[in-house]
Amino acid sequence: MTELTEPEPAAAQPSLDWPETGDAGVSDPAVAHALARLAALPQVPVAEHEAVYNELHDELLAALNSDPANSDPGSGPTDGAA
Repeated sequence: MTELTEPEPAAAQPSLDWPETGDAGVSDPAVAHALARLAALPQVPVAEHEAVYNELHDELLAALNSDPANSDPGSGPTDGAA
């Protein structure tokens, strides 16, 4: 008879395929830094994922609301004025 406390064989354990975020084609360093934190998410207890996602959201929002570090007025979109 099988004990209820015996662990399942390794083959029966679910495995998660986490998306790669290393080279997501992101050129903004603040966004790249925030996304790089996702690489450690599989090692974080599930109960703490909400806090990680909230911090990530705040970092991305701050990056979105900040001025670009290397802004060049001549390289932005034109409004048709010459």
